[in-house]
Amino acid sequence: QVKLAESGGGSAQPGGSLRLSCEVSGYDDINRGCWAWFRQAPGKEREGVASFYIGDDTTGYVDSVKGRFTVSRDRAANTLYLQMNNLKPEDTALYTCAASGWRYYCRLRDYDYATWGQGTQVTVSS
Repeated sequence: QVKLAESGGGSAQPGGSLRLSCEVSGYDDINRGCWAWFRQAPGKEREGVASFYIGDDTTGYVDSVKGRFTVSRDRAANTLYLQMNNLKPEDTALYTCAASGWRYYCRLRDYDYATWGQGTQVTVSS
């Protein structure tokens, strides 16, 4: 059974940086699947932020974070990272990692992902 656990959230100033981590277990036998980061702010819909395809390391990002956020994977540590640079107040949200089953491509659609972590809060303010 796939399980995920996020960490690394906290408070940052505009222009600052944070790195989120998602430890993944139970994914050893899946070599073509998707790991992703989503976020949800109060009063707003949940949105996909970044995806990582296990098959070929392809990444994807929502337009609002392109050039600022980077998603990556540490295979040995079974960990997905989200490096967040040049943070903005509108990045404030609960960030959650998610994992799909066997897939051949990744999308930032929540219904593609079967397993979710509990989330880690990111707050950006001056």
